[in-house]
Amino acid sequence: MASNWQTAVTEQQTGKRRKFAAPLSLEKATLWIILVLVAFFFVYPLWKLLLLSLKTDAGWGLGTFAEVFANPRTWTAVQHTFVAAGVSTGIALLIGVVLAWLCAYTDIRGKAVIHLFALLPLLIPSYVMTLAWTQMAGPAGLLNRLASWLAGTQVELWNVYGLDGIIVVMGLTHYPLVYMLTLSVLYRIPKELEWAARSSGASSWTVFRQVTLPLALPGIAGGGLLAFISGLDNFGIPAFLGIPENISVLSTLIYEQVIGFGPTAFARASVLSILLGAIALLGTGLQWLLLRKSRVDQTSAEDRSVRSSLGKRRVIVEGAVWFFLLATSLLPLLSMASTAFIKAYGLPFIAENLTWKHFLFVLHDHAGTRDAIFNSLLLASLCGIISMVIGTLFAYWRIQRPSLVGKTMESAVSLPYALPGMVLGLAMILTWIEPIPGWQPGVYGTIWLILIAYVTRFLILQVKSSTVSIMQVGKEVEEAARINGGRVWTRWRRVLLPLFAPGMLTGLLLVFLTAFTELTISSLLWSSGSETIGVIIFGFERAGYTTHSTALSTVIVTAILVLLAAGGLLKRYWQRRVEG
Repeated sequence: MASNWQTAVTEQQTGKRRKFAAPLSLEKATLWIILVLVAFFFVYPLWKLLLLSLKTDAGWGLGTFAEVFANPRTWTAVQHTFVAAGVSTGIALLIGVVLAWLCAYTDIRGKAVIHLFALLPLLIPSYVMTLAWTQMAGPAGLLNRLASWLAGTQVELWNVYGLDGIIVVMGLTHYPLVYMLTLSVLYRIPKELEWAARSSGASSWTVFRQVTLPLALPGIAGGGLLAFISGLDNFGIPAFLGIPENISVLSTLIYEQVIGFGPTAFARASVLSILLGAIALLGTGLQWLLLRKSRVDQTSAEDRSVRSSLGKRRVIVEGAVWFFLLATSLLPLLSMASTAFIKAYGLPFIAENLTWKHFLFVLHDHAGTRDAIFNSLLLASLCGIISMVIGTLFAYWRIQRPSLVGKTMESAVSLPYALPGMVLGLAMILTWIEPIPGWQPGVYGTIWLILIAYVTRFLILQVKSSTVSIMQVGKEVEEAARINGGRVWTRWRRVLLPLFAPGMLTGLLLVFLTAFTELTISSLLWSSGSETIGVIIFGFERAGYTTHSTALSTVIVTAILVLLAAGGLLKRYWQRRVEG
């Protein structure tokens, strides 16, 4: 009897110990830590932004919303935003779809080089491409100088400054987004469907209109929405081309409110940010639905065979394609570089007017530029390394432990990237001035706040890139290493890291380049001593030092192209090493 009683007591005590020990398990503790960190860094700043927009002198309410919505300038900015993003999306759709169809289905030559030139506007920062366009189509640009020379008198054929310039440059900057998504969709449409239509007597135009276009429409629409969202998010293009002409869109209006200070400046900027963010999130949701549908409608295998011969028209089509690519991608950059070499802005590009002094000034003499280059390299490197480590581990955990909680956290991590950068920048300011009442960590106004904002915004790029590599490696590979006695670190060092490396390096390069040339967030968060390259170029241009801004931009473009080439070679070397 006593023995039974002691056994019962022992079991009861063991049960209590298990009951209290379970919440302290390593796995659950890790999950809670991840949840808290994700909530604090990715959700809490946006919550602070929402709270500020609802806070008034009398307490809580919609007074600031009423004040902002009653201001005619708000609706003018909204109108400009929709017109710029909407019309530029139409331009991007037209160019992207036509170019994708030619590369996917026709026998046009030099597709690899065409693909490279088509992606160039996406690889170069939009504010640099905008600066390049101001040198080609500005009042004293190459286009107007050539028109004046041909006419024999002063002629202004087109001035890129203004709303029309914003629309055109946005369209030419964002069409690669439509091109890439459309190209992927077209490759996956079964050619048997098109052959069946042709055998029934349908012309090429009829096949495209009634077969190809409906099947590719979800992907095309998804690319169009991505271009539209990018138009909403873009700050550099409307800042360079709109602010000098007093034309505001929502992103530049938020910027003007923040730098203008005032007792209610941040509250008004918060309301504008919520308005812009709501529009962007709506577009992101529609894009997700369309891309999800497009994946269902496509086959899994790609077919890159020629489906339509251009015949005698091939030379004409190739000439038109190359004229467009060179005129919109290469010529503006060459115009920008030529401006960087002249002694004074406005002088003709002849031998006696050429100099290297502007490059020497921005790379050696100007302390602010040297500091900005160092800051951008430091921020991009730290952001890339931190994102690669955290993003890869998070992606690995998501795949190994699939759950609703993990999926929700991934959505939270992607939220700062889905929102416009101006919105996130303001949210970072509001959060890190005083994250918790009474606690001021001292990062506000320093370079470390920019780093936090970069990691918060760009981490999802690494997560997505690493996820692709991790999913391509079967679980049986790690299981085999574990069975053979490999410890956790040994399995990662000898097996997993070499296999995950291509996706990790791709994500690292993408995050590095994006952070290295970023302008939108840093335009709000920079302070003396923490300027970035984008801020310096923007400051040079606003101050009228065009030769300096073009010189620094030319250096940056050259560095990006060299880095991309080196990254491509490194990735090939690593793949050959792993396969060998």
